[in-house]
Amino acid sequence: MRKLLLVTILVFAVGVAAGYAFSEQRQAPAGADPVCGSATQSQVRTTLYFGMSRPTGAVSELEWQLFLRDEVTPRFPEGLTVWDAQGQWKGKAGIEQERSKVLLLVHPDASKARAAVLELIDHYRKKFDQESVLWETAKVCVAS
Repeated sequence: MRKLLLVTILVFAVGVAAGYAFSEQRQAPAGADPVCGSATQSQVRTTLYFGMSRPTGAVSELEWQLFLRDEVTPRFPEGLTVWDAQGQWKGKAGIEQERSKVLLLVHPDASKARAAVLELIDHYRKKFDQESVLWETAKVCVAS
């Protein structure tokens, strides 16, 4: 009986020590992002979907390039990615399709960046007579 008690105490002590060591290993180093760790930096990925149709005709490639140059680049000079897309949604007349541009930005999670995104959406909607711009955001880890 005494031997069983000693074995139980020993197994318990080893389990506690192993659990403590594991929890210490999993903690992020001081100053490191708890999700991204110390080798990467936490950022926000913003993806905007811009429709290219409007009541007076399509937004031209030149108009889009000028919007990028004059509106997007000054707000996000660190860089961006753009690609062409074909979108669709259910409208009043059924399924509607539209040529689109997708803009991907990676930036700090800061009020200044969010304000800049809102300005882009507002300027695009007004300039190109759009009902909406789809805005998608996710936290990401960036290796630098």
